[in-house]
Amino acid sequence: MAAHVPYRATWLNARVLLVNALAFCGGFSIMSLELLGGRILAPWFGGSIYVWGSIITVFMLALSLGYLIGGRLSLRAPTLAKFGGILTVAAVILYPTVHLAEPTMVWVFERIEDPRYGSLVASLMLFVAPTVVLGAISPYSVRLLVRQREESGKVAGTLYFVSTLGSALGTLATSFYFVLWFEIDTIVTCLAGLLLGLGALAVAVGVNTEAPA
Repeated sequence: MAAHVPYRATWLNARVLLVNALAFCGGFSIMSLELLGGRILAPWFGGSIYVWGSIITVFMLALSLGYLIGGRLSLRAPTLAKFGGILTVAAVILYPTVHLAEPTMVWVFERIEDPRYGSLVASLMLFVAPTVVLGAISPYSVRLLVRQREESGKVAGTLYFVSTLGSALGTLATSFYFVLWFEIDTIVTCLAGLLLGLGALAVAVGVNTEAPA
């Protein structure tokens, strides 16, 4: 029995590390995508405060819905494998943006030239779905790591710290470097690939090692 204690402790530590890594990458991807949204909309609607107001509003609304959905999903026998499935779904939804961005922008611009409402509609069409799924990551990750009610505040605080740190680094990396080094399509593809890889890892680990929490 004692021989299993170090193994269990090691597994729990690895599990915490993996969930935190997924939360970090979720925050990183959200802010990277938000900044790229400005670059995607700029050729048609410019970079005015109207455009950024539309982008930020859409992301905030999508994230709020994602938080709600993630919290609800976390009540249904949460597992690491299911958590990985969330990231996998986010990757699958995000990647088509590479191909849909330009035709979507053309379609919207032909019908709504006003930069306020045109940018709002375009942002809704392109970014709501992936951002909702990415928003579900934070509440689900909290539920995975909370084992005792007394530690819920500490766990939530740590995970939101990690996620927000990822958001900050995603903002800096995308605005300072990625947009200078790569095309927008390449960056989005890499983000989707990162989410898909980590999601697949979480699914594989979860399926092979754990039962529902």
